[in-house]
Amino acid sequence: MAKTKQNQTRSKSTFLKRHNNVVLLIGFSLLLVGFYGVFYSGQEDPWTMTDDGLLSYPEREELDYSVISVDDSNPGYVLKTITYTSRETEVDSLLTIPATDGNNSDPVPAVVILPGAGVTKEDEHSLSVLLADMGYASIVIDQRNLGAINVENDIMLFRNGAEPIQFLMVYDALMASDVLRDQPGIDDSKIAMLGSSNGGRFAIIATSIDDSISGVAGISTSGYDSDSLNREDVVDQAAYDFFISIDPDNYLDGISPRPFVMIHSLNDSIIPYDLALKTFEKGDEPKSFGTVDGESHGYTDAMYSHLESGLEEIFA
Repeated sequence: MAKTKQNQTRSKSTFLKRHNNVVLLIGFSLLLVGFYGVFYSGQEDPWTMTDDGLLSYPEREELDYSVISVDDSNPGYVLKTITYTSRETEVDSLLTIPATDGNNSDPVPAVVILPGAGVTKEDEHSLSVLLADMGYASIVIDQRNLGAINVENDIMLFRNGAEPIQFLMVYDALMASDVLRDQPGIDDSKIAMLGSSNGGRFAIIATSIDDSISGVAGISTSGYDSDSLNREDVVDQAAYDFFISIDPDNYLDGISPRPFVMIHSLNDSIIPYDLALKTFEKGDEPKSFGTVDGESHGYTDAMYSHLESGLEEIFA
């Protein structure tokens, strides 16, 4: 169930561009400070920043979605194409629900799947089918810009009190969980986040923000280790504050006592194993880390047992 070589190449190229931008964020901010200054304005949008400088969404908009099509031709699951509204944007998604034999009417747990950068919902649908075989429903979304981010643009939005795109990606994930809860046959008390690569970062942040989420699983992902920066050396406070606000490492305290699961290839070709392990070590129990051999980035069949046991722990 690994991605095709073409999809892996595209995902890797997009990720590296985004990752390099993040690494250079503070350096770039020094260039901005002379023109924009160090002040960023307040705002009245539904997103707020906590005293610790983290993102918060105290309330979400009323759920509004449309079922575009229903495909019940597959013996193991029903597939629905759904479009939902999230902050004035239409988000396309695929909802996969395990088929029932008519004798079992118990609601099933469900998972929000957030693909990595450059990966479409169709690319990740095989993971939804796998989850259906395990007995879980899932919704996989097309992230804004297919998960690609522009750090420099987000800094300027943040400085001016506007909502950065990365914040909106987190909000889209939260709205996807609301779509799941509204579906018949789904246990609305058992909703998890699962993200690959950059999607794993948003999954961690969304789980920390919404304590009704049962837990989170991150595949081939990591934080940015922002606590290694020396705050006293920062010139552009707005850029620094934004960097803190998008680092999933800083949200890990908000996940416990819900389970935190990570799965990573030992020689991951994009996100170093050691960086993923560093993020895992910052999280509190209950947590589990699954290691597989190889260089693959994203889900592979070798990760099956770790994913299965991780979700069992989350939904226990």
